[in-house]
Amino acid sequence: MSDSAGDKKAPHKKLGARHKARRRAVDLLFEAEARDVDPADLIADRVALAAGDDAVAPINPYTRTLVEGVADDLDRVDGTIESYLQDWTLGRLPAVDRAILRVAVWELFHATDVPPVVAVDEAVELAKALSTDDSPAFVNGVLGRVVDVAPQVRAAAAATRSTDRGDSAR
Repeated sequence: MSDSAGDKKAPHKKLGARHKARRRAVDLLFEAEARDVDPADLIADRVALAAGDDAVAPINPYTRTLVEGVADDLDRVDGTIESYLQDWTLGRLPAVDRAILRVAVWELFHATDVPPVVAVDEAVELAKALSTDDSPAFVNGVLGRVVDVAPQVRAAAAATRSTDRGDSAR
């Protein structure tokens, strides 16, 4: 006789390459902020270190995309996060929450191959694993509001890219 409770899968998700890449990106963004260094410089140093030393794990290309993307668009990402915080400032958030939100907002705005629900879910899972008990709900709440504007930001970015391509063709 089969017990339906016994048939349920374990609550742990199998951690895929993208999840691991996001977690590493959060770690690197956290480290860059703690050391007050540019995240793009930090990731470049880590890529070079891994290339020169077989004992150092290589950097996942998606980790690099995330860290460089956040670094390149930090003002817009932070401005967006700040505008959706209620009774908080970005500086008052735990540093790990800032890093998680930065990765998720960047993905919502730029990673067209990542459905918004996945970006939000991944951020909440990272908050569960890395931050305080209150952080998953907080991260979910902030990102739930950012999701509403993400399509317009993506459309504006696409329009800008097509305009830039049009200008360079002239």
